[in-house]
Amino acid sequence: MLSISNLHATVADKPILKGLSLTINAGEIHAIMGPNGAGKSTLGYTLAGRPGYQVTAGGAQFDGQDLLALDAHERAAAGLFLGFQYPVEIPGVSNVQFLRESLNAQRKLRGEPPLSGADFLKVARAQADAMGMDLDMLKRPVNVGFSGGEKKRNEMVQMGILNPKLALLDETDSGLDIDALRIVGEGINRIMRKPDKAVLLITHYQRLLDYVQPDFVHVLADGKIVRSGGPELALELERDGYKDLAA
Repeated sequence: MLSISNLHATVADKPILKGLSLTINAGEIHAIMGPNGAGKSTLGYTLAGRPGYQVTAGGAQFDGQDLLALDAHERAAAGLFLGFQYPVEIPGVSNVQFLRESLNAQRKLRGEPPLSGADFLKVARAQADAMGMDLDMLKRPVNVGFSGGEKKRNEMVQMGILNPKLALLDETDSGLDIDALRIVGEGINRIMRKPDKAVLLITHYQRLLDYVQPDFVHVLADGKIVRSGGPELALELERDGYKDLAA
């Protein structure tokens, strides 16, 4: 589904990704761990097409397309979803309206008819219920006044509504208490653990992986992947830290 080859990227002319290669197949969940400044968030932003993240070498194929040749909104319509470490607040913009416009914009690019207001509310209500959120919360401005856990649950509702093929989740566990972590983990599994979908989890800690069991764990250091393994690698990192990264 996603094939990254020798990817180099800079931010403000500073090299961050330095030859990263990774393949994620449909039906797989991959976790990327690593020390601060290794390039984990840069990887997510670069793949999603955030302005200011410039690819200087290498490439990425997503679902048979040249991912890097697509604009950010085209990547989203193709099925890419980016979850933020710190979801932003958008005062004055209704959550429901934001999500309906986002979904219908993607449907239009894919040549699909738009959802009516009534049909969209059915989808939104089902996703909100699954995440234990009152639909009234979706009528509030995007993330305004939400706690950290509510923002992350709201992001899971967004992901459920947009129904992506590949989710790039950047430290989704950040700021979550034990109960919220479990709810968000269950949301990821419910929405994305399917044979035609895939997930790339960026995290510092093992705790999210207790709920979202990865097929593969990778260590990112100095802009490239230096180790890969199974779920046991995350336990090793939790125990020993990032010493001897290339071992």
